[in-house]
Amino acid sequence: MDAGEPRPAHAPLPPHPGLGDFQRHVEALYGERDRRRGLPGTFMWLVEEVGELARALRAEDPQALATEFADVLAWLATVASLAGVDLETAVGRYASGCPRCGKCPCACRRGPARE
Repeated sequence: MDAGEPRPAHAPLPPHPGLGDFQRHVEALYGERDRRRGLPGTFMWLVEEVGELARALRAEDPQALATEFADVLAWLATVASLAGVDLETAVGRYASGCPRCGKCPCACRRGPARE
């Protein structure tokens, strides 16, 4: 597509095998340790990483942001694995647009669904 061409209308997202691969990779790296720690303790680590991301956002430090986004994603993948959730399947909730109104961009009066 040329820079001057209009963007095509929103199309549903295809499955994202990279996300599932990432979740399996994180599980291979840390799964044994995370299972010993358990879901509640591992979730607390995720919450701590979200706090570190908040500090990096406030500081507007691009390198710290990249690191903290990666850490949050890795901890989220670990928590999902411990909870028995396949992230590749879970993201299907948003594949066709907003889960509540079905539009992209969302046309809900109060923002996206919070079920």
